[in-house]
Amino acid sequence: MEYLKLFGIHGIQHTVVLEMQDPKTGVKSQTQRLVITTIPHAITGEDIVEWIANRFKVGAAEARAMGTMMVAFGYIYPLQDHKRLIIKPDASLYRFQTPYFWPAQQWPVEDTDYAIYLAKRNIRKKGMLELHEQEQYNNLHKWMNHKWDFIVMQAKEQYRAGKERKKPDRVVFDCQERAYWVVHRPPIIFTQQCIMRPRVKSSVSIGALVKYSTTYKQHDPFLYPCLPSNPWLTDDVTYWQLNMQNIENPTKMRVERWTFSFGELLSDPRGRDDFRLFLKKEFSGENLAFWEACEDLKWGTAATMKEKAQQIYKTFLARGAPRWINIDGKTMEITVKGLSHPHRYVLDAAQTHIYMLMKKDSYGRYLKSPVFKETQKKAVAPDDSQLEQNAKKRRPSLSPIILRQQEEEQKAKLAASGPVDITQVMSKLAQKKGTEHRT
Repeated sequence: MEYLKLFGIHGIQHTVVLEMQDPKTGVKSQTQRLVITTIPHAITGEDIVEWIANRFKVGAAEARAMGTMMVAFGYIYPLQDHKRLIIKPDASLYRFQTPYFWPAQQWPVEDTDYAIYLAKRNIRKKGMLELHEQEQYNNLHKWMNHKWDFIVMQAKEQYRAGKERKKPDRVVFDCQERAYWVVHRPPIIFTQQCIMRPRVKSSVSIGALVKYSTTYKQHDPFLYPCLPSNPWLTDDVTYWQLNMQNIENPTKMRVERWTFSFGELLSDPRGRDDFRLFLKKEFSGENLAFWEACEDLKWGTAATMKEKAQQIYKTFLARGAPRWINIDGKTMEITVKGLSHPHRYVLDAAQTHIYMLMKKDSYGRYLKSPVFKETQKKAVAPDDSQLEQNAKKRRPSLSPIILRQQEEEQKAKLAASGPVDITQVMSKLAQKKGTEHRT
C-alpha cells in the first residue's frame, strides 16, 4: 500500500505533511479562536481524517489510525488536549508542527534542554506545573544541582524573549514546544536510577547466587529427585496432585518454601490461605485483602479497572470504610490524588506500604504462630522408598536412530510377506537382459 511506504521512515514521512499543507490540495486551514486568542492556520481533526481517507483511499478507522501516528511522531500537535497524542475525528483543533521540531531533523534530546524548558514553564505558571512535570522538574533539580543557576538563567532569557512576541505567536510557540517535549522528553528518571544505583562487589553477588542456589536446589524438580516420583519421566501424577493450588494438606517441602521469604508465602495460594487464617485471628485480615485487591486491579481487565479502583477506595481507604487500613498521610494523599485518573498502578504506593507492614510485623509472628506449626505438623512427607517403586514405571524413550531401524525392518517384513507382483518381476528381468545384450 502506498501509505505504508510513506510512513516507513521519518525521512520520507515528512513528504506527507508537506502535501497536507498544500494551499490547493491539502487540508483546509483557517483562523480559529481559542478562548480569547486568535490562532492562525488551525485545522480540525475531522478534516485531517477526511483528507487522509480520500488521499490514500482507506476507511475512516484506518485514516484515523494514520492521523494518530502523525500526532504521536510529532508532525501534528493538538491545541487543546496536550496530553493525549491522538486524532479526534471532530472539531478539535490541531496545527502542523514547525519543521524545526520535526523528528526528521534528528536533534539530540538532552536533559539540560528539557530542564530549561521545565524551568521556563515553572516561571510562566508561577510554580503550578502539572503532576508529571513537577516530578520531573524536582528530579532534574536534584540531579543537575551543580549547574541549576545556568539552567534558570537560560530559562529567564527565553521567557523574556517570548514576552516580546505577539500573543498569538506566543501561544502557538508554547503549544509547539510543549508538543515537542511531550513526544521527545528524555527518560531522565530511568537514567538517574541506573547511574545512582550502588555498585556491589563481585564476591558479594556470587555469594548471594550460591546461597540462593543452595537454598532452592532441593525444590527444583530438574535438579533434585521429585517425591514420590517425577511426572515428566513416569505416568505417576501424584507429584502434581500433592502440589495442587488449594490442597488441604500441602507437602513439607512446600511449607518449607514459605519460610524462605514473605514473597514465597504470598506467591503460593495455599500459603496465602494459611496466612489469611492467621491474620483473621489477629483481626488484621483487611491488610491481605487489600493487597489481593490491588493485585486483581493490576492484572485484571482494562474495562473494569476504574470500577475496581473506586470499589477498593470505598472498601479500604475512604473515611468510615468497612475494612479500613492504616496508612500514613503522605501515602494516602498520593493515592487519593491518583484515583482522580485511575490506572493499573494507581494503588502501588498504598500496596507497597501494606506489603512492608505485613512483611516486617505479621510475617515473623506467623512463622512462630500455632497456625503455621499446625500446618507443618499436618504436612505430607512422601517416603524416599517410593522413588525405587516408581522407577519401575519409567518408560525410557528410544533413540530416533533405533526407531528408524525398527520402521525399516517392519516395512521389509511386510514387503516379504505380501503377494508377489508378476508384472514388476518380468519388467525387472527384461531390463536386466537388455543391459546384458548391450554389454
